[in-house]
Formats: sequence, C-alpha cells, structure tokens
Amino acid sequence: MCKRPIGSGLGVSVETIKRQQYEDLIEPLEEELVAMARWAKATGARIVVLFEGRDTAGKGGAIRAVSEPLNPRQCRIVALSKPTEVEASQWYFQRYVPHLPSAGEIVLFDRSWYNRAGVERVMGFASEAQVAGFLEHAPKFERQLVDDGILLFKYWLATDQAEQEARLRERLDDPLKRWKLSPIDLAAREKYQAYTDAREAMLAATHTEWAPWTLVDFNDQKLGRLTLIRDLLDRLPDTHIAPAPLDFPALGHEPLKEAYGVLKPIADYPVPDAN
Repeated sequence: MCKRPIGSGLGVSVETIKRQQYEDLIEPLEEELVAMARWAKATGARIVVLFEGRDTAGKGGAIRAVSEPLNPRQCRIVALSKPTEVEASQWYFQRYVPHLPSAGEIVLFDRSWYNRAGVERVMGFASEAQVAGFLEHAPKFERQLVDDGILLFKYWLATDQAEQEARLRERLDDPLKRWKLSPIDLAAREKYQAYTDAREAMLAATHTEWAPWTLVDFNDQKLGRLTLIRDLLDRLPDTHIAPAPLDFPALGHEPLKEAYGVLKPIADYPVPDAN
C-alpha cells in the first residue's frame, strides 16, 4: 500500500493499492469472470448487476473491471439517459424491462430503476408520492425477476465526502475527465447528507431476502473493485465449466505477410526517437 494525497488543499489521503499490485490481484479474478460467462452461456443463466452510489463513487470503473475481460456480445452495459416524455408517462419500470438479459447474457446497469430512490428524490425530480410508490413496488418487481430465474445483484458504492470533493476537483481540472462533470454533480455537493438519508430509506424498503443490497467501500477505487468482483463471484453457483477443446494444427507453411493492391496502409504515427 502507498499513501496517495487527494484533493487540492483538502489535507486528506487514502490507502491505495499500487497499480502493479492491483494488476496482479485482478488477473485471477478476470479469469473467474470469463469462467462465469462461459457458465452462463452453457447453462442459459441470466445475470443482472446493478451499480448504484454517489456521484464519483467509481461506478464506471467498477463496471469496466467486470466487463473488460468478457465478450461484449454476451455482457451488455445499460446506462439510460433521462426519460423522454413518452417514457415518463409509462409504468415506471417499463423502460428497463427491454434491457433485461436473455438466456446466457450478463447485463450491468450503470444506475438503474433506483434513480427514483436516489437522484430523483434528492434533486426533486420525483414527488414524495412517486418515491413512496417506487419503494413499495420495487421489491415486488424484483421478486418477479428473481422468481423467473434472473440472478439479481445490487451494489451501492460508498464514498466519503472528502474523497468525493477530490474527485470532483480532479474532473474539473482534467480536460480528459471534464465531460464527466455535470450541474447535477455540482449540486450534489450540497446534498451529501440528503443522499445518505435517501439511501437509508431505500435500503430499509428494498433490502430483501430475495434481492439484498451489498454496500462496498469505494474510497479506494481499486480495492473497491476487487472487493465487489470477489463478492459477486462468491455468490454465484459453481461456475466451473472446462473450455471446449480446440484443435490447433500446424500452419503447414511459412506465415504470409500482408500484400496490398488497391490501397496501402497510411503512414505510421510519428514516434520520437527515444535516443
């Protein structure tokens, strides 16, 4: 572990796994994720994982850590934008249903129907009556999913406000991350406690035997990813299915080089001479 200072003048730091150590630890988990996907395809399992949490908690990085080693045709990421006028007039859960997995698929929700219990409630985009209705009906909706055989996992990524402030500042200062910063993110700075209260109400109403919540500390994002993936894999059935054997005979001749007729490759990117 090494100390990483965070923030500008915030005076806080967080224990962070070194990159090489993280790569060494994530590699065997990636192999298990591939085995999970192979098992899902062979058995027709349908897997849904919800990623919820505060702004900047690290949902995107956690989703990438799960999905990166998997076939994108089998593992889909769902990140819906705000509802259209038509969608807003529908049954609340309706726009999420088409994204649920078919046999053998894995679907990762980057935020989910729990928007109503979180950002919509805190930012005033939903009325208290709408929120109360959601908290009553979400467990029933999820019971239907689970009873139909879907494997449903719900994760909430936790982050202290000091760490959240540091990450928001990093997004503001980094031109490659500036697109991640929205007015909603900035407004959330003043509503940290309101989000805590909304989360606790959500957990009280929707942490059920058939669809429990799991909270993961994401103050250290690398450690959080490792923790989340290990938990997810441990809660699945035995997913060991040996890969199908493939014959890989000798090529039988010297490997051929590319040959060009109509077009040739464009010029290589100019790399400065290291010497």
